[in-house]
Amino acid sequence: MSLGPWQLIIIALVILVLFGRGKISEMMGDFGKGIKSFKQGMNEEDGKSDHRDSPRIEGPSHNAKPASETVRDEQAHTPSDRT
Repeated sequence: MSLGPWQLIIIALVILVLFGRGKISEMMGDFGKGIKSFKQGMNEEDGKSDHRDSPRIEGPSHNAKPASETVRDEQAHTPSDRT
């Protein structure tokens, strides 16, 4: 069941009678201002994110060992308690 052009015209007339022309134009103006404000806010957010410093990736600490050296290698180099 779809709405035909006559049904849409009747609905528009009922809305016009209920709210009046002034109230509808005021609501549409507020709606337009809201969209404009939203777009400005989105543009400000995009502009701010470009100026922020990106997080710095730190290198390994001085205690880090190459992947070729494993815990087993360290244990093999230390003297064992067994004698």
